[in-house]
Amino acid sequence: MVSTAGENAAVYDVRLSSVVPASITGEDKVHELSNMDLMLKLHYVKGIYFFRSGAARGLTINDLKKPMFECLALYSTLSGRIRKSEDGRPFIKCNDSGVRIAEAKCSKTLDEWLAFNDDSLNDQLIYSQFLAPDAEFTPLVFVQFTWFKCGGISIGLSWAHIVGDAFSASHFINMWGQILTGQVPPHHLDTHNPKNRKKFPSPLAKVPLSVQRVLLESDGGHWLIPNHRKMRAHSFHVTPKQLNRLTEEAKLAKPFEVISAVIWKSLAKTSGKAEEPKVVTLISSTWDKENGLPSNSRVIISTIEAAEAPPAQADLADLARLIARKQEDETHLVERVMYQKGSDDGESRDFILYGARLTFVNLEKMNIYGLKMSGHHQPVFASYSVSGVGDEGAVLVLPGPPPGTESGKDEGGRVINLILPENQLDELKYRLGSEWGIH
Repeated sequence: MVSTAGENAAVYDVRLSSVVPASITGEDKVHELSNMDLMLKLHYVKGIYFFRSGAARGLTINDLKKPMFECLALYSTLSGRIRKSEDGRPFIKCNDSGVRIAEAKCSKTLDEWLAFNDDSLNDQLIYSQFLAPDAEFTPLVFVQFTWFKCGGISIGLSWAHIVGDAFSASHFINMWGQILTGQVPPHHLDTHNPKNRKKFPSPLAKVPLSVQRVLLESDGGHWLIPNHRKMRAHSFHVTPKQLNRLTEEAKLAKPFEVISAVIWKSLAKTSGKAEEPKVVTLISSTWDKENGLPSNSRVIISTIEAAEAPPAQADLADLARLIARKQEDETHLVERVMYQKGSDDGESRDFILYGARLTFVNLEKMNIYGLKMSGHHQPVFASYSVSGVGDEGAVLVLPGPPPGTESGKDEGGRVINLILPENQLDELKYRLGSEWGIH
């Protein structure tokens, strides 16, 4: 077991500091938050990277913090703090308050840590703090450097989703790595930020299927929802061989579609008929470049309904085809409902997206192994997850370790990160192993 608290804690000697941009942003600069930004304010992106000792040999915490100053000069929004306008709408004041840096030590070797295969333990490697009620003082981004007993190092990233999606987070830490390894950063980052405060002609009659209205505490509460079920995280690695077999069985469906179909079908059997998820949400992105400012404007939200046959009984190929072809785009509706004010009876203006329904997140194209450290070392393993997931759970599909890493014996493969109710997760793990050979 890994101790998580007290004198015998595996991760200890945690020290905090701040890093600010290398150059002054300027007076009175603000970043208006879009409707999509505000829809995602109760969610947080979490990234974790593991490196062997050669990647960090000779590096001190000051060596790791130094390129962050220059990096934040490009990403000035990330050093800002949440404020509220007179009408109560949050925005970011770009006041160069900085991001928080945590440095820590671990009593385990890197191999020992990875051998635990317990995703919940990685929270010790990702320092985080939820926004509100003191959002005026809380950083939007946290980066934790943890040294293992063997000399290896992990980099944990906690990122408020309100400032950008998972692709934005990955690009940011990759940029830090480029500066660390001596590459010259661009003079500026490209902007892809349509008009933030879109206006819509009329209110929606009902909330879109993909989101759920939630009620925070009367004082505004922390920007994190309380779950009614005990949630747990777990990850699987689908090898290239397993992936080829699944795509063939699903009549050459694409990897994300067939993985989503397998888990949807398996969870439908697990949940029981009364709770069978017949409508699910898909989240994807149109990110196509590294050097862009953080944004949620490329997030695409769709729903899929299994109207003809219950998912538990559906053929795998038919379910994968449904995911590929029957997506109902709700992106515009989600932005529109966020634009509307609460009703006269005090209806909440706060929503969740991840876990409002069973949510599948396509992160296949994320360049998570693009982060390099000294000597251009790649991570031996990297992964992303999301916190603030609702009770219906979320499934993230990420690229597996590429060739050249210790885990990437073959090109391809996928990592599946699950955040599900604990009672469903245990049975799902059994079904994926016994029916599909995924362990």
